[in-house]
Amino acid sequence: MIPPIAAVPAATPPVTPPPPLWQELGLDQTLAQALPELLLLRRHLHRHPELSGHEQQTAALVAGELRRWGWQVREGVGRTGVLAELGPVDAPLVALRCDMDALPIEERTGLDYASSRQGLMHACGHDIHTAVGLGVAQLLASVPERLTARVRLIFQPAEETAEGAAWMKADGAMEGVQALFGVHVFPSLAVGTIGVRCGSFTAAAGELEVEVLGEGGHGARPHQSTDAIWIAARVVSGLQEAISRRLDALHPVVVSFGRIEGGKAFNVIADHVRLLGTVRCLDLELHAQLPAWIEETVQALCRGHGGEARVRYRTISPPVHNDPDLTVLVAEAATELLGRSQVQWLEQPSLGAEDFAELLEGTRGTMFRLGVAGPNGCTPLHSNAFSPDEGCLEVGVKVLTLSLLRWMDHPV
Repeated sequence: MIPPIAAVPAATPPVTPPPPLWQELGLDQTLAQALPELLLLRRHLHRHPELSGHEQQTAALVAGELRRWGWQVREGVGRTGVLAELGPVDAPLVALRCDMDALPIEERTGLDYASSRQGLMHACGHDIHTAVGLGVAQLLASVPERLTARVRLIFQPAEETAEGAAWMKADGAMEGVQALFGVHVFPSLAVGTIGVRCGSFTAAAGELEVEVLGEGGHGARPHQSTDAIWIAARVVSGLQEAISRRLDALHPVVVSFGRIEGGKAFNVIADHVRLLGTVRCLDLELHAQLPAWIEETVQALCRGHGGEARVRYRTISPPVHNDPDLTVLVAEAATELLGRSQVQWLEQPSLGAEDFAELLEGTRGTMFRLGVAGPNGCTPLHSNAFSPDEGCLEVGVKVLTLSLLRWMDHPV
């Protein structure tokens, strides 16, 4: 007897994986429609820069756009800052910070939309940061049903003077925030890429003021006076030499003087010089010791050349420490959107400073680097020729939007 032929089970249709969240929500189409306007907004911001603490017009523009997309907006937070919220009121709270201020630099880019304000320029990319934040706001507002957390956008003034974060924090900008995200343009990375790093990300920073006191006299008889300009030159060079000889080279310290004032006439020995500079250090313990060390070193240099000194030191920002889980979340979101090769893990922290660190005290957060170098590269930050590739707008909006949405799925 021939055994019956076993019934062949019907073919199981292949299981199609659910589309990635980005495609599922149709955010590519939304962003494509939003980008032309975002580009115009960025160029308007670039053309009309405002100094730290004076961002009234920038803040008004930001607040108006946010209200147009349905966000609940508070103005005048931290003097000229803007807060906006969207999403369920009783849900976990996640935040994104974007800074808005410009620098006292005369622009030399030759762009059609170069600064219209003499002596002011967005030379650090805060116009890009603001435009990226507005792009994120528009995309999240397009999918309100998908917001399972409350999102707070922090548009901060006065980052360049390291004051704005403290102002906004004092006005409650960080109350209830469980996770904070941030971004900063990075000329060393090509547009289309981002840089991420866990742990130490930027340096602690201080502001240094040195007054060198001498005794004036005739320029033809310097031996009858105490030349404050000559002594000030010894202070500038002597501090650099002392760093390399008296501090541990494994814990880098940078002292840079950006301003010098002194003298009244070409033929008169100056009796007073004022130096203004910045100090950067990655090691917190060493940073705490630097004010006393600098005071001792400067006083010794001035006394050794017959003068005196008054030294003032102000700590302006602690270091940024990136939370590992949040950093990995950003890296995974960027990998999904851009490809693994476009996400670079940075080997070294930066000696640049960020008052984003002030906002991190009491919560967890992460900041990533946004590549802005075009085919011909990009000049450094704070250069009067700084001109980032505007293709970075799309990248920044996508990475931050998806990172916020991923955090909502699994708050970490």
